[in-house]
Amino acid sequence: MIVDLTSLWLPILLSAIAVFIVSSLIWTVIQWHNSDWQKLPDEEAVRRALRGATHGQYTVPHAADNKARQASEWQEKFKEGPAAMMVVLPHGSMAMGKQLVQWFVYCLVISTLVAYVAAATLPAGTEYLKVFQVTGTVAILAYAGSTAMGFIWFGHTWGRTLKDVADGVIYGLLTAGIFGWLWP
Repeated sequence: MIVDLTSLWLPILLSAIAVFIVSSLIWTVIQWHNSDWQKLPDEEAVRRALRGATHGQYTVPHAADNKARQASEWQEKFKEGPAAMMVVLPHGSMAMGKQLVQWFVYCLVISTLVAYVAAATLPAGTEYLKVFQVTGTVAILAYAGSTAMGFIWFGHTWGRTLKDVADGVIYGLLTAGIFGWLWP
């Protein structure tokens, strides 16, 4: 019997809530990501130098395109270092309401996509472990699948990358457990 996507509203909602709660615990109670960032030498001088930068992404040394990166001046600056990619956050409040809402919506989207794949591949009455296998694979790919790109392209450390993958595996297993438990 085919499973209608709308019949999966409860595992969609509960898995998004579970991931939201567990991710909050990982970041605020366990805090294992605190070591992902380091303090710059002479932080105050860096802050003064960045004072005019607005919210956005920056590179140092900056090159607008491949032609600019071929210039000997740019190549010398890159070799000399430091080279950096950075994000300047909006100035002001540390309130995270907007980001938390966006994260929860993202979790709902992932759970909905997991439900879509499961409904398209698994009939009603499928045993728990098979539902767990399919939904867990999709959820782990969604939450952890792209984290290695940060290491490959943007210089994230292996430690940070492995922690991000571990987070994604945890979120995927939570999602799989809920879908397996509540599968029609």
